[in-house]
Amino acid sequence: MKCAPPSDRPRYGNQRVMRSLCALCAFALLGALAGCSREHYKEDADRETYGILEDKWQDDFGPMVNYRVSETAPNDVEMAAEVPSTSVLNLADAIRIATEYSREYQSQKEALYLSALALTAVRHQYARQWFGTVDAFYDSSEAGEDITAGASAGVNQNHLIGDGILVGTGLAIDWARFLTGDPETTLASVLTATVTAPLIGAGAGKTAREDLTQAERNVLYRIRTFNRYRKTFVTSIIDDYYRVLLERARVGITEASYQRRVDSTNQLRMEVEVGQRPAYDLGEAEQDLLRAENSVVTTRQRYEQALDNFKIRLSIPTQVQVELDPSELTALQKLGISKPEYTEEDAITIALVRRLDLANTRDEVDDAERRLVLAAEGLGPQMNLVASANVESTPETEFLRLRFHEGRYRLGLETDLGLDQKAERNAYRRALITAQQTQRNYDEEWERVKLDVRQAYRDLLETAETYRIQQIGLELAEKRVEVEKLSLQYGRGTVRLLLEAEDSLVQTQNDVLSALVDHMLAKMSFFRDIGVMQVRPDGMWE
Repeated sequence: MKCAPPSDRPRYGNQRVMRSLCALCAFALLGALAGCSREHYKEDADRETYGILEDKWQDDFGPMVNYRVSETAPNDVEMAAEVPSTSVLNLADAIRIATEYSREYQSQKEALYLSALALTAVRHQYARQWFGTVDAFYDSSEAGEDITAGASAGVNQNHLIGDGILVGTGLAIDWARFLTGDPETTLASVLTATVTAPLIGAGAGKTAREDLTQAERNVLYRIRTFNRYRKTFVTSIIDDYYRVLLERARVGITEASYQRRVDSTNQLRMEVEVGQRPAYDLGEAEQDLLRAENSVVTTRQRYEQALDNFKIRLSIPTQVQVELDPSELTALQKLGISKPEYTEEDAITIALVRRLDLANTRDEVDDAERRLVLAAEGLGPQMNLVASANVESTPETEFLRLRFHEGRYRLGLETDLGLDQKAERNAYRRALITAQQTQRNYDEEWERVKLDVRQAYRDLLETAETYRIQQIGLELAEKRVEVEKLSLQYGRGTVRLLLEAEDSLVQTQNDVLSALVDHMLAKMSFFRDIGVMQVRPDGMWE
């Protein structure tokens, strides 16, 4: 068999075919590129997701603030700019920075966002869904070469009606054309509709209805969890803030004590030199002075470490120079202690109504009961009423003319006699156990909330009493130091007694400040645990 000369080969036909194919591919690619930008999709997701959160957020949860996800993590320079020019962070500044930049707080905001984002996908199953495709194929065989181009577009939508009636509708339009050989074009449309209604059992859309209901409720639970977390988070930031201030105050107390020891040692040295004191008294004082100096170094190091840890929690770089405002502790000292305005029983009653975590556990009992009912309906025979319609358009290109008179219509029953019920039996038994477990969890949580409030109430009273006792102890420790100084001055005391009195004074000064901070934090925890604490838009509380 001889090959055809080059001039007889169908190269021009091949080129025409390839050009047509490339043109179609370019058309499809341009259509794809003409779609929405990534930023548009992000903004659209945010709009729908935040809309869900705004719709489900209730007033008694607290102000709807500080819940939006941050787009990018701030760098060191940006975080350094958040620190006031004085490098002094007051409590309000610390809480504001924490609720805006803290890494753990960001994770909670993201979890809240993702729960609502998941709901958008569930809801989308019952929303109008558009589709469209464009394709092109090149075929080569002994019979010849062809290019086929086609496109389809349409819309589908499912509806859930009542307790489980499922309605599905769809409209599709298809276009196809051969671009080589004998050109032929077809353009057709198809309209479809189905209705499935449960008559007996848990068929049709009952399971879908339950899935949608649970997805809606899960977002509500997450909002409650987030708001409960906000209260706990703010309380913990306040705790950390004052604990750092306590470390700073200990540095001051230790340094003051060291200076008093320096003065006492110098006085003893002068007395030893003139023979008024034995040398061993000076030796004991100098040894104690070294211990006091080491205590200053250790206390200052603990303070710096606590401050760096607090910076990390606020997402502030550790190299940034920051100091906490000592006036916050001074103001707390002026405020002193206060008794709770609630009786213990009143506080418990309020907590059982307002605690968001308990509300979640209570609603989970309802969820388990709904699933139990659905599992019970899944036992035994199942029957659905089914109706459907399929209508096509007139042949060739009249896709707008639907031939309803020639459509296919069906009406009937779908029945499962339930001869094999092992899976349904197991599902029902699991639902029974889950319902019992959920009720037990709620009962335990109910008692635990009461215990939390009782403990918080006792802590509030205990810390107030501890502060009162420590205040008395401080007055006694100060007097003891003065007495031992005078006794030593007039030759009736000893150096050891003075040093012991000084150690006791340092310890008591630290204990008084710790008791004051413990009382303030006990008060914050009490308000949080009974559910009356609210986080303001600026991150502070009321």
